Amino acid sequence: MQRLLQRASALRGTIRLPGDKSISHRAAIFNAIADGESTLTNLQRGTDVSSTLNCLAKLGVLHTRVNENTVRIAGAGLQGLCEPTDVLNARNSGTTMRLLAGLLAAQPFFTILNGDSSLRARPMDRIIQPLRLMGANIQGRANDSRPPLAINGRPLRGIRYQLPVASAQIKSALILATLYAQEETTLRTEPSRDHTERMLKAMGAIVKTQGRTVTIAPLHKKLRPLSMSIPADISSASFWMAAATLHPEAELRMENVSTNPTRTGIIDALKEMGADITVDNPRNQGPEPVADIVARSSPCLKGVVIDGGKIPRLIDELPVLALVGSLAQGETTIRNALELRVKESDRILTTARSLRRLGARIEELPDGMRIQGVGELHGSTVSTHGDHRLAMTMAVAGLLAKGQTVVHNAQAVAVSYPRFWQDLEQITAS
Repeated sequence: MQRLLQRASALRGTIRLPGDKSISHRAAIFNAIADGESTLTNLQRGTDVSSTLNCLAKLGVLHTRVNENTVRIAGAGLQGLCEPTDVLNARNSGTTMRLLAGLLAAQPFFTILNGDSSLRARPMDRIIQPLRLMGANIQGRANDSRPPLAINGRPLRGIRYQLPVASAQIKSALILATLYAQEETTLRTEPSRDHTERMLKAMGAIVKTQGRTVTIAPLHKKLRPLSMSIPADISSASFWMAAATLHPEAELRMENVSTNPTRTGIIDALKEMGADITVDNPRNQGPEPVADIVARSSPCLKGVVIDGGKIPRLIDELPVLALVGSLAQGETTIRNALELRVKESDRILTTARSLRRLGARIEELPDGMRIQGVGELHGSTVSTHGDHRLAMTMAVAGLLAKGQTVVHNAQAVAVSYPRFWQDLEQITAS
């Protein structure tokens, strides 16, 4: 599938974004082992979250789609999962594979987790090693570093562990495993997304955070089901924020967006660049903070340095920030972002290569990019490399570039934002 894009005369409208992907995965998995029924509204409908729901169904967890926007999950309880009769296919979803590996390591049965070719190339030793320290029997391909993963569940013990990278997926996998362990686990980690900690606390688990240390106690009681409306995905909002700030005639409003402080690095970075972004009506939606975000044309954007502790708070937004840097004044530098190399694509390579086809001046660095503002981009033919974030970045570039832009493999947006192309048409209609 390909999409043809032209420079838009204006960008205006209100966008109702899909549910946050990270929160949706966790709401489905945690409620699957809760004791009772939960109703999840605005659960994201992308293929990644669908992979999680399909895997849970093979583990005996029933879910019912009430309507287009709502799913009801019948929790099986902590001990209620069943041995699957087939391989669990996480498809393209690293979150599905890593979180379920932590959950399944403690179950009294055998499981195989697999995925598509992209996922089978992504590192899994970072969860295999700490789970083995807990006593897990888990093996992987390529010297226990790549999927598929074979898991023989067994009783686990608590550990003290320093995470090698700031990763909410590793942290969440170990938290899930510890719910079934014999002792508590203490994790030392750089700041990363805390959706797991917030949600499990609301469901009755004992999770304590002090500075960079997270301590989890085994769960000796039932986990309470948690019905909630999933906040809108700030990662999806980032593309519209970038589009509005870069376009000379734009004002876009995004409602009920997650403003969890571990995720708002994109807003901070854009504001540092000079973007006109307003955060309105802050409030709580379940255990998560949300707000409405308004982004407007911002004619004097300037380059910035994005590195260090900023990176975990905007890791998924770095491709679109590279686009913003390409149209800002001066130089933008992204460093300490080696994780981009092991996403759905090598996002340093693919982002730089695709934006250069549009006339951007980007130098690849081992752990990031150096970007010189060029003032204007020119339409060309680009590939998404099967990466949903890159697909949406190239779509936004097509709304801004002179001439026609052709985006190949445009269907990749369905991983996290199935309605992306419809929403793009809505805000460009005049």
